Amino acid sequence: MRDHKIKAVRGYKQPHQRYTKPSVVSPNRLKQQFTVDSADHSWVTDITYIRTYEGWLYLAAVMDLYSRKVIGWSMKPSLSKEIVLDALLMSVWRRQPKTSVIIHSDQGSQFSSDAWLRFCKDHNLEPSMSRRGNCYDNAVIESFFSSLKKEKIRKHIYKTRADAKSDIFDYIEVFYNRARRHQHLGNVSPDEFERASGV
Repeated sequence: MRDHKIKAVRGYKQPHQRYTKPSVVSPNRLKQQFTVDSADHSWVTDITYIRTYEGWLYLAAVMDLYSRKVIGWSMKPSLSKEIVLDALLMSVWRRQPKTSVIIHSDQGSQFSSDAWLRFCKDHNLEPSMSRRGNCYDNAVIESFFSSLKKEKIRKHIYKTRADAKSDIFDYIEVFYNRARRHQHLGNVSPDEFERASGV
């Protein structure tokens, strides 16, 4: 490879983030129970990053484990707590759950903020947190981010954050929820699965 001036293609580096111990660590209520029997029983959430020539764009997403549907999302140029609150607000507004819902996240500072905990309490959501350093505790949402990056972004660096937002919106709302088939769901899309289940 050196003789022919060939280099391996690698993903871009993650933005540098310092880990700070969360002020409040919620118990792990999910305990890797990724298959649930009804909608709005357990939601999972996390944040990923997308590279643009204007700087990083951060994406927060909330997924219902029942149908693997992305029910809420938010994109912002910073990792402020508003990014996760906006994604969660969209989820609550769309689903309007009638009973308590587990909302599982990692131990990021956004998910242990007072604003997050107050929002959860006000909307009958039970916070749940992964164990420190265990990526398997939130594997389903990590898998969604992996699919987004493999199937849509493909290591592309967007010219602007607006371009990235448009592409990601299209992936989530037009392709992933409506058309992308999941083996876990019997090879139908999240929307088809929910319609067949009467959600």
